[in-house]
Amino acid sequence: MLARIYQPSKTAMQSGKAATRKWLLEFEPEKAPEIEPLMGWTSSSDMRQQVRLEFDTREEAIAYAERHAIAFQVFEPHRSTVRARAYSDNFRYDRKEPWTH
Repeated sequence: MLARIYQPSKTAMQSGKAATRKWLLEFEPEKAPEIEPLMGWTSSSDMRQQVRLEFDTREEAIAYAERHAIAFQVFEPHRSTVRARAYSDNFRYDRKEPWTH
């Protein structure tokens, strides 16, 4: 039973970073999902895969995993190097590159 501790990235439908501040603890699947022969749906008998715990800090998540003797792996978040810009910056008179369609 191995768990991942990570900070989720923002989704494509999300403009802000409000949902990316929490740290998550999720369990790795113990076995591969199976395809049901009748309907063709993917199913799994692994119930731990549905558990998703949220923590305010990385240290809280690590302390929880250690307290419950859960093997874990911590993934550090990737920081974006893209500067957030306003929509009006596209129409500034002092743009560095020419504006084209």
